[in-house]
Amino acid sequence: MLQFILNEQNIDTDLPSGMTMLDFVRYHQHLTGTKIGCREGDCGACTILVGELINNELHYQSMTSCLMPIANAAGKHIVTIEGINFPDGLNPIQQAMADEGATQCGFCTPGFIVSLAGFCLGNQAVTKENAIAAVDGNICRCTGYKSIERAAYKIADLTKTKNNSQTIDFLTSNKILPAYFSTIKNRLEKLQNETLPLPEANTKIVGGGTDLYVQQHDKMTTSASHYFFDNKALKNITIADNICTIGASVTVAELLSSPIINKGFPSFPQYAKLVSSTPIRNMATIAGNIVNASPIGDFTVFLLALNAKIVLSDGVQKRNLPLQKLYKGYKDLDKKTEEFIEAIEFVLPDENTYFNFEKISKRTHLDIASVNTAVSLQLKNDRIETIHLSAGGVGPIPMYLA
Repeated sequence: MLQFILNEQNIDTDLPSGMTMLDFVRYHQHLTGTKIGCREGDCGACTILVGELINNELHYQSMTSCLMPIANAAGKHIVTIEGINFPDGLNPIQQAMADEGATQCGFCTPGFIVSLAGFCLGNQAVTKENAIAAVDGNICRCTGYKSIERAAYKIADLTKTKNNSQTIDFLTSNKILPAYFSTIKNRLEKLQNETLPLPEANTKIVGGGTDLYVQQHDKMTTSASHYFFDNKALKNITIADNICTIGASVTVAELLSSPIINKGFPSFPQYAKLVSSTPIRNMATIAGNIVNASPIGDFTVFLLALNAKIVLSDGVQKRNLPLQKLYKGYKDLDKKTEEFIEAIEFVLPDENTYFNFEKISKRTHLDIASVNTAVSLQLKNDRIETIHLSAGGVGPIPMYLA
């Protein structure tokens, strides 16, 4: 039985855990403000907020409900557009959109408003640039973006005095969000969810679902799956003897916020923002990018240039495998059916290492690569001592070139 909170309502459901949150809220809860658009996580019409207790603090992120299995909602607070409405009028986010003429047909509008609510709830610096970044996963096909930008600027101004340690108090007292948000932390603490056992043989393993639910939406809804997204044992980023270990369930967003990663790769924020959008980065796991085996997988190419190794486990035994040895052919992996990636390991670049990642795509943002490449050069006495070079989009697998 899955337990979570949907807006203000406690949910207990035994519906298939692979059902998408989009289908659950629309067809089983009749909350139709969350729209069906592309079903690929690109348009943002289905954006929701997901609140989770981390280190006894409540954190919210935007996610695309079309790619999110309800299993990944266990123990969390799910917020749709209905969950930020007031009964007696518009909230300030909605009012800013209306005042600036930032809606036309209105189909995309709920997604934009939910994403901007996520910006208000976030711990990032309250700047106009970050307000715009919050809607980088939302597409409008008819209004034009300048009016939406102006609305986002207004919202940044509204929240510029908030204190991150008292964000929810600020937002509820200023009637930016409904008062029930103040009760969610205590209510989440009382939810009980089962600790899932290790997967059985032939059970599909699902992380964030951002690839699987695009490729196999109907099949994923009913297939027997094991959900790793919230596996706390696989959520760590650690360093020991200059070896960085990334748990398989770590998301791109968690890499972005990691002091270890940002110290080792000062340009990582620029690299990561070439990959997908904020809602997808909040969902997509690093191990998922690896096992999806796309010839243009951005983080696979990134890790190949670090000469990374993966730790494979079947729940009993483990083995280490150089990432470059994982790919035998197109979508053909040196991995047994019962094995899953437990961790990724690599040596962090030091002051004598030059590292760079490049991506070429038709659009700069929110697009797959036409080609991508990464290089790591180890220098000694101004000479190249070691080189690792990788490329994607030049063959049937992500290529380790040297």
